[in-house]
Amino acid sequence: MAKPMPQKKVLKSRDLSGLADYIASDKCNNIVLMLGAGVSTSAGIPDFRSPETGLYANLARLRLPYPEAVFEINFFRENPEPFYTLAHELYPGKFRPTVTHSFIRLLAANGLLHTCFTQNIDTLERRAGVPDDKIIEAHGSFASQRCIDCQQPYDDAKMKRKILAKETPRCETPKCGGLVKPDIVFFGESLPDEFIRAIPNVAKADLLIIMGTSLTVHPFAGLAERAPLACPRVLVNLDVVGSIGRRPNDLVLLGKCDEVVRALCEKLGWGEELEALWAKTEAKVAWEEEAEAREEEAETKAEEAEEKHEGKAPTAEDVVGAIADAIGKKLNLEEEDGQSDDTTPTATPPSKDDVSTKDEAPVADPAPGKL
Repeated sequence: MAKPMPQKKVLKSRDLSGLADYIASDKCNNIVLMLGAGVSTSAGIPDFRSPETGLYANLARLRLPYPEAVFEINFFRENPEPFYTLAHELYPGKFRPTVTHSFIRLLAANGLLHTCFTQNIDTLERRAGVPDDKIIEAHGSFASQRCIDCQQPYDDAKMKRKILAKETPRCETPKCGGLVKPDIVFFGESLPDEFIRAIPNVAKADLLIIMGTSLTVHPFAGLAERAPLACPRVLVNLDVVGSIGRRPNDLVLLGKCDEVVRALCEKLGWGEELEALWAKTEAKVAWEEEAEAREEEAETKAEEAEEKHEGKAPTAEDVVGAIADAIGKKLNLEEEDGQSDDTTPTATPPSKDDVSTKDEAPVADPAPGKL
């Protein structure tokens, strides 16, 4: 029986310096990433399985038959409220991308990122500015949604309002009325076609970096075995998982993702650029928080007005009067004695005292991508 050929050593050293040297060389041009929940925990998003702090550990208050039921399609059809209670807490826009997400964008900016496979549904890769065509969301995400019966897409803005209000959205297609669900893969559903089509991309990698995942969920976990034998596989995680470490060019870097990424970028000379990219994500989050606050304030006022007039249907005179009042305030009309009936009213600019800047927010670029 022939002996297996010894694998060629690719990394000069199996440590952070060896990895940095390899990334900086002309041999590294197609980096493939595999991301798990550990990439987003520093953003405040809980992972799924950590004892006491994981998502499943905190679902007791929803009175589920078992924690995983919240992501089971059959349970969702019968009782969607627990999922939407959870969705209210996890919905994109409440969390800032991490340093690791900015590192991924930096790889893309340097032309090194081939594909970013992610198990996460939080869309933080998009919000960090990673190009959409580089992202493969293996388990779907909150980026889009549709009816689970007729598959009709549902409006993004309406979906956001429903989730923030802890309401269950339903299809607006006539004679349907089915439940609307984000395009997140539930247990019992097929994986996205985009993920299946992208699996061969791993074979094109000259560097595979696996971050923040337990490598226990298949078929995602199986991607690591598809990397070429000569391709270094790097695991950035709190614990050793899977088969990483068994190949001569495997590298295990134990620690928190953000800390390892910062150390790597310092060795690459990318430290300042990384921090600058990450700083921009804070401004985007602040802009969105202020916009959301204004939106909620407007909705609250509308609800209060509705409650005030509840049970009292407006008459035609009420409607006409309200319209006239609104036009009068808008144009700031002044009646003059002796003015003829056919005189065209003219608008006057608001006085300095009428101009309010209390609700003005600092201008910032909205977050990239779709929420």
